[in-house]
Amino acid sequence: MKTELKTLLPQLRRFAFSLTGSAQDADDLVQNTIERLLNHPPEPHVTLLHWCFRVCRNVWIDEYRSRKVRQASSDEPELQEASTDGEATMLAQIQLTQLQKAMSRLPDEQIEVLSLVAVQGCSYAEAAQILALPAGTIMSRLARARNALLQSVRLSEGSYGV
Repeated sequence: MKTELKTLLPQLRRFAFSLTGSAQDADDLVQNTIERLLNHPPEPHVTLLHWCFRVCRNVWIDEYRSRKVRQASSDEPELQEASTDGEATMLAQIQLTQLQKAMSRLPDEQIEVLSLVAVQGCSYAEAAQILALPAGTIMSRLARARNALLQSVRLSEGSYGV
C-alpha cells in the first residue's frame, strides 16, 4: 500500500489544494490523510484512490473546514504549466487567482464536487461513490458550482473592462 500511496500523492495533493486553497494547508492535509490511511487501511476490495479522497475530505471537514482556512495561495510550480511567454504566464496567473477567489466563495459541498470532477477528473459515479451521495446530487452541485463560477468570472471581467 505504501508504494501505491506514493504514486497517488500528486493527485491527493491537488485535491487537498483545491479544498484548502493554500499550499501549506494542503501539505498538512495530505500528511494527516496519509497518517490516517496508514493507521486505518482500506478494505481489500476498496479502490485506494477513492478511499484516499474520502479520507482526505473527512480530515478536511474535521480539522480544516472548522477553521475556515481560505488563504491566498502561493505560486506552486507543480500546479502551473511552464511557459516562456511572460505575458501569457501573467494572464494565466491572473485567471488562476480569479478562479481561486471565485472557488473560495462557493459552498463547501460545491467545492468538493468541483474538485473531484473538474480538478481530479473523476466521473459523476466515482464522485458519488467517494462522497457517498447520489449521482443526481453530484450533477446538481456541479451545475450550481459551474454557474456560480461563470457568473463570478463575468463580473470580474466587467470590473476590469475586458
